[in-house]
Amino acid sequence: MTDQAPGDVLEADLLIVGGGINGAGIARDAAGRGLKVVMCEQADLAQATSSSSSKLIHGGLRYLEMYEFRLVREALAEREVLLRAAPHIIWPLRFVLPHNKRLRPRWMIRLGLFLYDHIGGRRTLPGTKSLDLTSSLQGAPLKSDMTRGFEYSDCWVEDSRLVVLNAKDAEERGATILVRTRCVDARRDGDHWVATLSDKATGAQQTVRARILVNAAGPWVDRFLRHGLGRNEQAHLKLVKGSHIIVPKLYEGEHAYILQNDDKRVIFAIPYERHFTLIGTTDLVYDGDPAQVAISDDEIAYLCKAVGTYFGTAPEPDQIVRTYAGVRPLYDDHAANPSAVTRDYVFDVEAPEGGAPLLSIYGGKITTYRKLAEHALEKLKPFLPNLPETWTAKEALPGGDLPNADFDSFLASLKAKHPFLPDDLAWRYARHYGTLSDTFLDGVTDLDGLGALLGADLYEAEAEYLVTHEWARTADDILWRRTKLDLMIEPEGRQRLEAWLESRLAEQPVAAAAV
Repeated sequence: MTDQAPGDVLEADLLIVGGGINGAGIARDAAGRGLKVVMCEQADLAQATSSSSSKLIHGGLRYLEMYEFRLVREALAEREVLLRAAPHIIWPLRFVLPHNKRLRPRWMIRLGLFLYDHIGGRRTLPGTKSLDLTSSLQGAPLKSDMTRGFEYSDCWVEDSRLVVLNAKDAEERGATILVRTRCVDARRDGDHWVATLSDKATGAQQTVRARILVNAAGPWVDRFLRHGLGRNEQAHLKLVKGSHIIVPKLYEGEHAYILQNDDKRVIFAIPYERHFTLIGTTDLVYDGDPAQVAISDDEIAYLCKAVGTYFGTAPEPDQIVRTYAGVRPLYDDHAANPSAVTRDYVFDVEAPEGGAPLLSIYGGKITTYRKLAEHALEKLKPFLPNLPETWTAKEALPGGDLPNADFDSFLASLKAKHPFLPDDLAWRYARHYGTLSDTFLDGVTDLDGLGALLGADLYEAEAEYLVTHEWARTADDILWRRTKLDLMIEPEGRQRLEAWLESRLAEQPVAAAAV
């Protein structure tokens, strides 16, 4: 926890505005190289775009059609790097692509999958294979005219936990992480930035003096330039909305489906939290408040219809148990079709003679966040003499130091060490926390040792861990961004959690930076 008094001036090499995956990734990389880092986030970590993804670590098969070869190559290579770094929250996932001959010829799909298998230096993930859908588990939920298909590999990620773990690692390496803290303004003072940060709960203000300002505000990157820095520049940002629906499990098996749609887009159907199917995403230009983005009825109908084109039984709107929507902060390359706007990241570095540098970040994918962070620091290297070399490719994220990166063996050892845990709870602790689960399980010998049951399978010990170590302050922080228990918890359980949080934070307030 930071020991900085609110009235003191925080001195930093980097002030990072934005606590999504890009900001957290840069904070971790920079802190690990010995830089003094302050990162502020106006809401919760990953509250916007970074918790609203399709939750995939993938190359982006459809980006090959847009000739985004550099982006796809980098993303494909990152899959295995991230698998090693966080095998508790990232795992391999096989994707089934039913062939729809009305949309793309089979040779084109074969060629795309051949490139997908080979341009990223795949080592451990299984390669592509053809499927006979008439006699396989993968074909069981599909319509009878879907007879042939392909299967290939990508990975799944708990996206918001990835952000939290990057921020946690950054803090453990010396960074100051300030959540629910807005950067009100920043101005150059010679070769430094002087910024005013405001705690949204108390209104207390903090001054930061930093050598470099990193604008990683995601959907708010242009707004921060205008309102935080007083700029009046042409916008470089295009906001593209992506929406998802969650329905009860549509099919058996641990594989996902990638479904070609009539508009040349693809829709994913993905096994989700063991009991559900996640379906998405849409692509629509968005010009509203990023904090108020929500799925529309038309998008719901679009997703249900897309799945119904392939599945024998289409999901119905009244089956939906949860929706979510986010906006991708893409660099405006003036593409007419929102689906064709580049997903690659773009840096804008402003460094006037004798003045403090400003780096603004546009675009990016959760898959390539680690490389983005490396490239961002490479861009800033002229202003950071003696910057150490890159390091994040070989270091595990918190909780990810599983022996041999073997999740199944770790889960077995967790259950053997804590035999009182029900199977589902042991699995969830292993998946969400990896070796960090020792933080609240150490010394516990029965379920009573975890404290009161608040709802679903959320016990006080886990909630206390999330408040103390992972910046959680609200029920949504815990039930949606740190876990996905929102899908299972009953209304009374949510109310008990809210009452527990109110009492917990009133009795022992926790500073904006976690322990």
